[in-house]
Amino acid sequence: MQIELNGKPHVVAEGADLAQLIAALDLTGKAVAVAVNRQVVPSQSWAGRMLVETDRVDVVRAIGGG
Repeated sequence: MQIELNGKPHVVAEGADLAQLIAALDLTGKAVAVAVNRQVVPSQSWAGRMLVETDRVDVVRAIGGG
């Protein structure tokens, strides 16, 4: 199925959840924030948040600096 990831079309497996998407993006364990349809989803809820066709997912990676 197709979702929108950071403004671009992205294909994910049918029945995938946010945790699987983050793993597929090789971001597991990294400092990221995720919003689905403009609502922030806490990392502890990623495994339970199933993705559906047309979801708009934004993944932002935290970068340290000074």
